[in-house]
Amino acid sequence: VEFDSFSPVFSLNPHEKVSPASTTKIITALTSKDYFSMDQVLTVDKVLDEGQVMGLKSGEKITFENLLYGLLVHSGNDAAYAIADNFDGGVENFVKKMNEKASFLKMNNSQFKNPAGLDDFGQYTTAFDLSLAARAFLSQSGLSKFVSVKRITVSDNDFKIFHELTNINK
Repeated sequence: VEFDSFSPVFSLNPHEKVSPASTTKIITALTSKDYFSMDQVLTVDKVLDEGQVMGLKSGEKITFENLLYGLLVHSGNDAAYAIADNFDGGVENFVKKMNEKASFLKMNNSQFKNPAGLDDFGQYTTAFDLSLAARAFLSQSGLSKFVSVKRITVSDNDFKIFHELTNINK
């Protein structure tokens, strides 16, 4: 869709339900930005080592902003779960908020089950719904800056652990 008018530029099965995969991280970012400040320090409780990860360590203290770099530049599943784990009520409550955010954005054909987009029965979205999420995402200058980064190195809060992140969007 064209950004300002939201007029379709191309359409092919826009309402077909499909697995959202890592595009789930758009909703994760939009949801988490409502609850965390960029300089807020979060603690990595559990380390996820499934799929694309940024290499977080158990007990690591890292800013929300640096986790967003891991989430949006590197598509780190561990970053998605670290953010959700730090949410009041943990992952389960965070996913509820993700679905509330999707509903607020009128993503009527989407259901999220986890913050990273890992395969999960009953998790789905549509191309049209993703266009709604992308429009909301790109409308926020605080978030849109992340997706333009090609490569960045971020660290934990004590500058002892470093994560070299490369944008995987070719």
